[in-house]
Amino acid sequence: MLRTVAVLVEEPVAPFELAVLCEVFGIDRTEDGVPPFDFRVCAVDPTRVLATKTGMGIVATHPLEAARDADLIAIPGGSVNGPFRPEALEILRDAVDRGARVLSVCSGAFWLGEAGLLDGRECGTHWRYAELLGQRFPQARVDDNAIYVEDGPVLTSAGTAAGIDACLYLVAQELGTDVANRIARRMVVPPHRAGGQRQYVETPVPAEPSDSLQDVLDWLSEHLDEEHSVPSLAARANMSERTFARRFGQEVGTTPHKWLTAQRIRRARHLLETTGLDVEAIAHACGFATAAVLRSHFQKELGLPPLQYRKTFAGAGARSPEPALR
Repeated sequence: MLRTVAVLVEEPVAPFELAVLCEVFGIDRTEDGVPPFDFRVCAVDPTRVLATKTGMGIVATHPLEAARDADLIAIPGGSVNGPFRPEALEILRDAVDRGARVLSVCSGAFWLGEAGLLDGRECGTHWRYAELLGQRFPQARVDDNAIYVEDGPVLTSAGTAAGIDACLYLVAQELGTDVANRIARRMVVPPHRAGGQRQYVETPVPAEPSDSLQDVLDWLSEHLDEEHSVPSLAARANMSERTFARRFGQEVGTTPHKWLTAQRIRRARHLLETTGLDVEAIAHACGFATAAVLRSHFQKELGLPPLQYRKTFAGAGARSPEPALR
Protein backbone atom coordinates (compact mmCIF):
# COMPACT_ATOMS: atom_id res chain seq x y z
CA MET A 1 0.00 0.00 0.00
CA LEU A 2 1.26 3.45 -0.91
CA ARG A 3 1.42 5.47 2.31
CA THR A 4 4.87 7.03 2.70
CA VAL A 5 6.40 9.04 -0.16
CA ALA A 6 9.93 10.43 0.04
CA VAL A 7 11.42 12.83 -2.49
CA LEU A 8 15.22 13.04 -2.74
CA VAL A 9 16.47 16.49 -3.71
CA GLU A 10 19.90 17.81 -4.66
CA GLU A 11 20.78 21.15 -6.17
CA PRO A 12 20.12 22.39 -8.72
CA VAL A 13 16.54 21.29 -8.03
CA ALA A 14 14.02 21.48 -10.90
CA PRO A 15 11.17 23.30 -9.14
CA PHE A 16 8.36 22.29 -11.47
CA GLU A 17 9.22 18.60 -11.25
CA LEU A 18 9.42 18.88 -7.47
CA ALA A 19 6.10 20.73 -7.45
CA VAL A 20 4.48 17.90 -9.42
CA LEU A 21 5.40 15.43 -6.69
CA CYS A 22 4.26 17.87 -3.99
CA GLU A 23 0.95 18.46 -5.77
CA VAL A 24 0.08 14.77 -6.15
CA PHE A 25 1.41 13.41 -2.85
CA GLY A 26 2.03 16.40 -0.57
CA ILE A 27 -1.40 18.03 -0.37
CA ASP A 28 -4.04 16.82 2.07
CA ARG A 29 -7.00 15.77 -0.07
CA THR A 30 -8.77 13.63 2.52
CA GLU A 31 -11.90 15.79 2.15
CA ASP A 32 -12.04 14.53 -1.44
CA GLY A 33 -11.75 10.90 -0.39
CA VAL A 34 -8.01 10.62 -1.08
CA PRO A 35 -6.03 8.73 1.58
CA PRO A 36 -3.35 10.86 3.28
CA PHE A 37 0.33 10.41 2.40
CA ASP A 38 3.24 10.76 4.78
CA PHE A 39 5.16 13.08 2.47
CA ARG A 40 8.84 13.81 3.04
CA VAL A 41 11.26 15.98 1.08
CA CYS A 42 14.70 14.62 1.92
CA ALA A 43 18.20 16.05 1.50
CA VAL A 44 21.69 15.39 2.83
CA ASP A 45 21.43 18.55 4.95
CA PRO A 46 17.80 19.55 5.60
CA THR A 47 18.92 22.81 7.21
CA ARG A 48 20.63 24.08 4.07
CA VAL A 49 18.90 26.14 1.39
CA LEU A 50 19.21 24.33 -1.95
CA ALA A 51 19.47 26.29 -5.17
CA THR A 52 16.98 25.59 -7.97
CA LYS A 53 17.21 25.98 -11.72
CA THR A 54 15.13 29.15 -11.52
CA GLY A 55 17.23 30.91 -8.88
CA MET A 56 14.94 30.54 -5.88
CA GLY A 57 15.86 28.30 -2.95
CA ILE A 58 14.12 25.41 -1.19
CA VAL A 59 14.70 23.70 2.14
CA ALA A 60 14.04 19.99 2.65
CA THR A 61 11.86 18.80 5.53
CA HIS A 62 13.78 15.61 6.33
CA PRO A 63 17.28 14.09 6.18
CA LEU A 64 18.06 11.38 3.64
CA GLU A 65 17.63 8.64 6.24
CA ALA A 66 13.91 9.43 6.40
CA ALA A 67 13.56 7.85 2.95
CA ARG A 68 14.72 4.41 4.07
CA ASP A 69 11.24 3.17 5.02
CA ALA A 70 9.28 4.95 2.26
CA ASP A 71 6.90 3.00 0.05
CA LEU A 72 7.86 5.26 -2.85
CA ILE A 73 11.07 7.22 -3.41
CA ALA A 74 10.81 9.88 -6.12
CA ILE A 75 13.53 11.87 -7.86
CA PRO A 76 12.59 15.19 -9.51
CA GLY A 77 14.63 16.52 -12.41
CA GLY A 78 17.94 18.25 -11.85
CA SER A 79 21.37 18.16 -13.38
CA VAL A 80 22.19 15.20 -15.60
CA ASN A 81 25.73 15.41 -14.20
CA GLY A 82 24.87 15.20 -10.52
CA PRO A 83 26.15 15.44 -7.91
CA PHE A 84 24.89 11.92 -7.23
CA ARG A 85 25.38 11.38 -3.52
CA PRO A 86 26.57 7.82 -2.77
CA GLU A 87 24.29 7.63 0.28
CA ALA A 88 21.28 8.62 -1.86
CA LEU A 89 22.12 5.99 -4.49
CA GLU A 90 22.40 3.38 -1.75
CA ILE A 91 18.96 4.33 -0.43
CA LEU A 92 17.50 3.92 -3.94
CA ARG A 93 19.06 0.48 -4.35
CA ASP A 94 17.91 -0.61 -0.91
CA ALA A 95 14.37 0.57 -1.71
CA VAL A 96 14.13 -1.74 -4.70
CA ASP A 97 15.71 -4.62 -2.75
CA ARG A 98 13.09 -4.32 0.01
CA GLY A 99 10.18 -4.16 -2.44
CA ALA A 100 9.49 -0.41 -2.50
CA ARG A 101 9.04 1.55 -5.72
CA VAL A 102 11.16 4.31 -7.22
CA LEU A 103 9.99 7.03 -9.58
CA SER A 104 11.93 9.59 -11.62
CA VAL A 105 10.67 12.71 -13.35
CA CYS A 106 12.52 14.04 -16.41
CA SER A 107 16.30 14.00 -15.84
CA GLY A 108 15.81 12.30 -12.48
CA ALA A 109 16.31 9.10 -14.49
CA PHE A 110 20.06 9.75 -14.37
CA TRP A 111 19.96 9.18 -10.59
CA LEU A 112 18.40 5.78 -11.16
CA GLY A 113 21.00 5.03 -13.83
CA GLU A 114 23.83 5.94 -11.47
CA ALA A 115 22.30 3.64 -8.86
CA GLY A 116 22.37 0.79 -11.42
CA LEU A 117 18.59 0.48 -11.39
CA LEU A 118 18.17 1.00 -15.14
CA ASP A 119 20.49 -1.84 -16.18
CA GLY A 120 18.50 -4.37 -18.19
CA ARG A 121 15.33 -2.33 -17.77
CA GLU A 122 13.17 -0.30 -20.11
CA CYS A 123 13.09 3.35 -19.10
CA GLY A 124 12.32 6.86 -20.31
CA THR A 125 13.25 10.47 -19.81
CA HIS A 126 12.71 13.79 -21.56
CA TRP A 127 13.30 13.35 -25.30
CA ARG A 128 16.18 15.83 -25.19
CA TYR A 129 18.07 13.59 -22.75
CA ALA A 130 17.15 10.18 -24.19
CA GLU A 131 20.25 9.77 -26.33
CA LEU A 132 22.54 10.87 -23.51
CA LEU A 133 20.82 8.51 -21.08
CA GLY A 134 21.42 5.62 -23.47
CA GLN A 135 25.07 6.58 -23.92
CA ARG A 136 25.66 6.99 -20.20
CA PHE A 137 23.94 3.73 -19.29
CA PRO A 138 24.29 1.37 -22.28
CA GLN A 139 22.62 -1.53 -20.48
CA ALA A 140 19.39 0.48 -20.15
CA ARG A 141 16.72 0.16 -22.85
CA VAL A 142 15.71 3.77 -23.39
CA ASP A 143 12.32 4.54 -24.94
CA ASP A 144 12.57 8.05 -26.39
CA ASN A 145 8.83 8.29 -27.07
CA ALA A 146 7.01 7.02 -23.98
CA ILE A 147 5.50 9.55 -21.59
CA TYR A 148 6.35 7.12 -18.80
CA VAL A 149 7.78 3.60 -18.59
CA GLU A 150 7.20 1.01 -15.88
CA ASP A 151 9.62 -1.90 -15.53
CA GLY A 152 9.14 -3.78 -12.28
CA PRO A 153 9.51 -1.42 -9.30
CA VAL A 154 11.11 1.31 -11.45
CA LEU A 155 8.89 3.98 -13.01
CA THR A 156 10.53 6.64 -15.19
CA SER A 157 8.77 9.56 -16.84
CA ALA A 158 9.49 12.13 -19.50
CA GLY A 159 9.77 15.87 -18.94
CA THR A 160 7.72 18.20 -16.75
CA ALA A 161 4.00 17.40 -17.06
CA ALA A 162 4.75 13.75 -17.91
CA GLY A 163 5.58 13.41 -14.24
CA ILE A 164 1.92 14.07 -13.48
CA ASP A 165 0.93 11.22 -15.79
CA ALA A 166 3.37 8.86 -14.08
CA CYS A 167 2.25 9.85 -10.59
CA LEU A 168 -1.44 9.41 -11.42
CA TYR A 169 -0.70 6.05 -13.05
CA LEU A 170 1.10 4.91 -9.89
CA VAL A 171 -1.74 6.13 -7.67
CA ALA A 172 -4.25 4.28 -9.83
CA GLN A 173 -2.22 1.08 -9.51
CA GLU A 174 -1.71 1.35 -5.77
CA LEU A 175 -4.96 2.95 -4.60
CA GLY A 176 -7.36 2.49 -7.51
CA THR A 177 -8.53 4.56 -10.46
CA ASP A 178 -11.17 6.35 -8.41
CA VAL A 179 -8.52 7.91 -6.16
CA ALA A 180 -6.38 8.84 -9.17
CA ASN A 181 -9.39 10.44 -10.85
CA ARG A 182 -10.18 12.46 -7.73
CA ILE A 183 -6.64 13.86 -7.64
CA ALA A 184 -6.74 14.57 -11.39
CA ARG A 185 -10.01 16.48 -11.07
CA ARG A 186 -8.61 18.66 -8.30
CA MET A 187 -5.52 19.35 -10.42
CA VAL A 188 -7.71 19.96 -13.50
CA VAL A 189 -5.68 17.53 -15.61
CA PRO A 190 -6.68 14.40 -17.55
CA PRO A 191 -6.11 11.19 -15.57
CA HIS A 192 -4.52 9.72 -18.68
CA ARG A 193 -3.02 11.16 -21.86
CA ALA A 194 -2.79 9.24 -25.11
CA GLY A 195 0.23 9.16 -27.36
CA GLY A 196 3.89 9.63 -26.68
CA GLN A 197 6.52 12.35 -26.59
CA ARG A 198 6.88 12.56 -30.35
CA GLN A 199 3.67 14.57 -30.56
CA TYR A 200 5.50 17.31 -28.63
CA VAL A 201 8.77 17.18 -30.59
CA GLU A 202 9.19 19.61 -33.43
CA THR A 203 10.62 17.87 -36.51
CA PRO A 204 12.01 20.49 -38.85
CA VAL A 205 13.67 19.66 -42.14
CA PRO A 206 17.39 19.21 -41.39
CA ALA A 207 19.42 22.28 -42.29
CA GLU A 208 21.61 21.55 -45.29
CA PRO A 209 21.63 17.77 -44.82
CA SER A 210 23.62 17.14 -47.99
CA ASP A 211 25.51 18.78 -50.78
CA SER A 212 24.53 16.86 -53.89
CA LEU A 213 20.89 16.21 -52.92
CA GLN A 214 19.90 19.55 -51.40
CA ASP A 215 18.09 20.75 -54.53
CA VAL A 216 16.10 17.52 -54.70
CA LEU A 217 15.16 17.73 -51.02
CA ASP A 218 14.08 21.33 -51.37
CA TRP A 219 11.96 20.45 -54.40
CA LEU A 220 10.43 17.46 -52.61
CA SER A 221 9.47 19.63 -49.65
CA GLU A 222 7.44 21.83 -52.03
CA HIS A 223 5.78 18.88 -53.80
CA LEU A 224 4.78 16.55 -50.96
CA ASP A 225 1.29 16.15 -52.42
CA GLU A 226 2.63 14.44 -55.55
CA GLU A 227 3.62 10.82 -56.12
CA HIS A 228 7.34 10.08 -56.02
CA SER A 229 9.53 7.06 -56.62
CA VAL A 230 13.23 6.31 -56.42
CA PRO A 231 13.51 6.20 -60.24
CA SER A 232 11.83 9.60 -60.64
CA LEU A 233 13.91 11.18 -57.88
CA ALA A 234 17.11 9.66 -59.22
CA ALA A 235 16.32 11.10 -62.64
CA ARG A 236 15.77 14.56 -61.08
CA ALA A 237 19.15 14.24 -59.34
CA ASN A 238 20.80 13.08 -62.58
CA MET A 239 21.96 9.87 -60.93
CA SER A 240 21.44 6.19 -61.41
CA GLU A 241 18.93 4.61 -59.03
CA ARG A 242 21.66 2.72 -57.20
CA THR A 243 23.84 5.80 -56.81
CA PHE A 244 20.88 7.90 -55.67
CA ALA A 245 19.79 5.39 -53.03
CA ARG A 246 23.35 5.00 -51.74
CA ARG A 247 24.01 8.75 -51.70
CA PHE A 248 20.66 9.42 -49.99
CA GLY A 249 21.47 7.01 -47.19
CA GLN A 250 24.95 8.44 -46.73
CA GLU A 251 23.99 12.10 -46.78
CA VAL A 252 20.49 12.15 -45.28
CA GLY A 253 20.79 9.17 -42.95
CA THR A 254 17.65 7.31 -43.97
CA THR A 255 15.81 5.98 -47.03
CA PRO A 256 13.93 8.23 -49.46
CA HIS A 257 10.63 6.62 -48.46
CA LYS A 258 11.17 7.16 -44.72
CA TRP A 259 12.33 10.74 -45.23
CA LEU A 260 9.37 11.54 -47.45
CA THR A 261 6.89 9.99 -45.01
CA ALA A 262 8.40 11.97 -42.13
CA GLN A 263 8.06 15.24 -44.06
CA ARG A 264 4.46 14.42 -44.97
CA ILE A 265 3.64 13.76 -41.31
CA ARG A 266 5.34 17.03 -40.41
CA ARG A 267 3.18 18.89 -42.93
CA ALA A 268 0.07 17.13 -41.68
CA ARG A 269 0.86 18.23 -38.14
CA HIS A 270 1.18 21.81 -39.33
CA LEU A 271 -2.15 21.71 -41.16
CA LEU A 272 -3.90 20.09 -38.20
CA GLU A 273 -2.58 22.81 -35.91
CA THR A 274 -3.28 25.80 -38.13
CA THR A 275 -6.23 25.03 -40.44
CA GLY A 276 -9.77 23.69 -40.32
CA LEU A 277 -9.26 21.28 -43.22
CA ASP A 278 -10.74 17.83 -42.67
CA VAL A 279 -8.47 14.80 -42.45
CA GLU A 280 -9.23 13.67 -46.00
CA ALA A 281 -8.18 17.06 -47.44
CA ILE A 282 -5.05 17.09 -45.31
CA ALA A 283 -4.17 13.58 -46.45
CA HIS A 284 -4.31 14.62 -50.10
CA ALA A 285 -2.45 17.88 -49.43
CA CYS A 286 0.39 15.89 -47.86
CA GLY A 287 0.61 13.15 -50.45
CA PHE A 288 -1.23 10.34 -48.64
CA ALA A 289 -3.66 8.45 -50.84
CA THR A 290 -6.50 8.43 -48.31
CA ALA A 291 -7.34 9.64 -44.83
CA ALA A 292 -6.97 6.05 -43.64
CA VAL A 293 -3.36 5.95 -44.85
CA LEU A 294 -2.64 9.23 -43.06
CA ARG A 295 -4.22 7.97 -39.86
CA SER A 296 -2.15 4.79 -40.01
CA HIS A 297 1.15 6.64 -40.44
CA PHE A 298 0.18 9.30 -37.89
CA GLN A 299 -0.77 6.74 -35.26
CA LYS A 300 2.42 4.78 -35.85
CA GLU A 301 4.67 7.84 -35.64
CA LEU A 302 3.00 9.90 -32.89
CA GLY A 303 0.91 7.39 -30.98
CA LEU A 304 -2.44 9.10 -31.45
CA PRO A 305 -4.88 9.81 -34.31
CA PRO A 306 -4.91 13.11 -36.25
CA LEU A 307 -8.12 14.53 -34.74
CA GLN A 308 -6.94 13.91 -31.19
CA TYR A 309 -3.68 15.66 -32.10
CA ARG A 310 -5.70 18.60 -33.42
CA LYS A 311 -7.72 18.86 -30.21
CA THR A 312 -4.48 19.09 -28.24
CA PHE A 313 -2.46 21.45 -30.42
CA ALA A 314 -4.78 23.41 -32.70
CA GLY A 315 -4.80 27.18 -32.31
CA ALA A 316 -7.56 29.60 -33.18
CA GLY A 317 -6.55 29.50 -36.83
CA ALA A 318 -7.61 25.87 -37.05
CA ARG A 319 -11.26 26.87 -36.74
CA SER A 320 -11.39 28.38 -40.21
CA PRO A 321 -10.50 26.42 -43.35
CA GLU A 322 -7.38 27.32 -45.25
CA PRO A 323 -7.65 28.41 -48.88
CA ALA A 324 -7.32 25.68 -51.48
CA LEU A 325 -3.89 24.05 -51.51
CA ARG A 326 -1.76 23.29 -54.48
